[in-house]
Amino acid sequence: MTEAGCDIELLVRDCIANKRKAQETLYRELYAFAMQIALRYSRDEFDAADILSNAFVKIFKYIHHFDPQKGSLHGWVKKIIVNEGLDQVKSRQRFSENVELETVEEPLIDNRALQKMGADELMELIRKLPPATHAVFVLYAVDGYTHREIAEQLQISEGTSKWHLSEARKKLQQALLKT
Repeated sequence: MTEAGCDIELLVRDCIANKRKAQETLYRELYAFAMQIALRYSRDEFDAADILSNAFVKIFKYIHHFDPQKGSLHGWVKKIIVNEGLDQVKSRQRFSENVELETVEEPLIDNRALQKMGADELMELIRKLPPATHAVFVLYAVDGYTHREIAEQLQISEGTSKWHLSEARKKLQQALLKT
């Protein structure tokens, strides 16, 4: 059962049957969850809305592939949204294949500055990162992917993923020092 009390299995079956009311209900049930993920991979709410639109088209097109035995609907939807967000990031900017780091010196981040900031302010700083650096930072620091997983998803090397994470941290540290 979802929060609104509808049976998720029935809702999925009705979506597979292409029932518009079920699709609308599923969209409404998942919207806040989905938007939260899309915002992580976007520059602003307009980009997030594009990610969401494309993701929901894929969700409804491929919902017949959803298998509750393999995981939750939320997990399946999250994967589609993350992939759509990454597709958007890749379309905006090519990832540098020339930059490699095996060992990265971690910049120190002033926790006092972080404590003064709200989550919205911090997300705004993250959104100002270059697209590739932004994507790697969110995948690693927010969604918990490993550098190997990030490299596979973005078709870059693990060293390049590490470089982008290091760049993100440096740029965030610089931004925090200005606050």
